[in-house]
Amino acid sequence: MSAFAPSLPAYDVAIVGAGPAGTACALALRGSGLRVALLDKATFPRDKVCGDAVPGHAFKALGQLDPAYVAALWQLEPRDDVHRSRLVAPSGGSFYLHWKLPAFNSPRLDFDAALLALVRQHTATEVLENAALKTIEITADCARLHLASGQEITASLAIGCDGANSVVGRRLLPEPRLARAHHSAGVRAYFENVADAESGTTEFFFSRSHLAGYLWLFPVGAGRCNVGLGILSELVSKHKIDLKKLLLEQLATHPGLASRFREARQIGPIQGFGLPMGGGRQRPASGARFLLCGDAASLIDPLQGHGIDLAIRSGIMAAGQARECFAKQDFSAESMLAYDQELQRQLGPQLAHSFRLQRLLGTRPWLLNLGTRLAQLPGLRRLAQRLVG
Repeated sequence: MSAFAPSLPAYDVAIVGAGPAGTACALALRGSGLRVALLDKATFPRDKVCGDAVPGHAFKALGQLDPAYVAALWQLEPRDDVHRSRLVAPSGGSFYLHWKLPAFNSPRLDFDAALLALVRQHTATEVLENAALKTIEITADCARLHLASGQEITASLAIGCDGANSVVGRRLLPEPRLARAHHSAGVRAYFENVADAESGTTEFFFSRSHLAGYLWLFPVGAGRCNVGLGILSELVSKHKIDLKKLLLEQLATHPGLASRFREARQIGPIQGFGLPMGGGRQRPASGARFLLCGDAASLIDPLQGHGIDLAIRSGIMAAGQARECFAKQDFSAESMLAYDQELQRQLGPQLAHSFRLQRLLGTRPWLLNLGTRLAQLPGLRRLAQRLVG
């Protein structure tokens, strides 16, 4: 070999972010023969501010990779197995939706650590914790990842699974103006000793004070509940809403919640987070030698606010695209467009439907009030299940 021949990248694939999208991508690359690195700025277990609901489609997608993954996750503790959701309208009327696919709630501190454990157990992925990405650049030969520690990692392909404030996305795509109509702000805290918190049931409370959003109450096991509030960012900005203050006010005054929280105890602080939602005009989720998944690609359901299942599904799709890239040795932006098209084909219709429904219901409280009455009729209850499920 010539002394002047360029050196090969240290890895074939560098996955940035070891949450659900990144770990699913690593699991989907199992057996590919590729040298894979999975980086995260934290050391696990680490918390992730979230509603902690893991939808059934997340398990369905992982089960298609290997049923053993799902079997292991269903041994996780603490967790609360979810069978139905209760929706409470501004009028106080409510109805239940029953879910077809098995699902559970579990604190992200535990769930994400369990996913990473699967990567360690079942793949040859090199896991690099406490490896914060500072910047990334794309060259003709590779992606160069510069870490906050001063270390440099090279890979033929970089996959950004690093959340709503993705360094990969910010460095490699034009910085978009915050589309507040497609972004929600949320806060959450943990409580124990919440009266009438029913295991197996997630609850959503809609109110005139937080239209285009809702307050949630999700049991997460061990006698605790994840309690939070999310509202469209455009309304938070327009009305200068203090979400932390509003959450506590609702728990103290809402007719359906005040008595239930009278003896409840808050565990830890109220923490905030941002939710970049899908369903509108999306910026690209790929480019030469890189892909974006999960929150980094704005893949959060606008109506229900869940993103773990979409993150896992997009991570698996990214792994499929990676295999194609290496098979063809083509890492061009044009080649990567197939990934954007697959995201749109598989997830686009669901996100667009949820966005339209969220805009409709979020500005018309009378529709929610009417819906609770009509949902008592068996035929219309099934229709409601199809609309939001």
